[in-house]
Amino acid sequence: MHPLIAPMSAHIALTAFLYVLLTVARAPKVWGIGKRRDGSNPWAAVEPRISANLSNQFEWPVIFYAACLLLIQNQLAGTAAIWLAWIFVLGRVVHSGVQILTTNVRLRGLVFTVNFLATLGMWVVLVLSLQAK
Repeated sequence: MHPLIAPMSAHIALTAFLYVLLTVARAPKVWGIGKRRDGSNPWAAVEPRISANLSNQFEWPVIFYAACLLLIQNQLAGTAAIWLAWIFVLGRVVHSGVQILTTNVRLRGLVFTVNFLATLGMWVVLVLSLQAK
């Protein structure tokens, strides 16, 4: 198995987990399961943040997947690209936690910067490696 498949799979697992979490958060409203005694949804405050974070998994990560696929196709995934891919995934996990569990936009921006730079680093590795071929 190519070493970049593991971080790609880890991000897919994160995204699947977020779908499950969103389903649970919406269950009181959609199916009436898990409502409070007063009929309110205990997840009401966090549900929009889960939804927004899930949407985020289909924005910048697309650039990550493109880099991974091009690195795999061109057989260029060295140690730097693999480390950067894992930094991206770990950053996405932290970003999800920050976005869902807090309202700290500044911290979320800092964490996103890690993801952003890791992906740009993968593209630098890709372009430099292709030029060296």
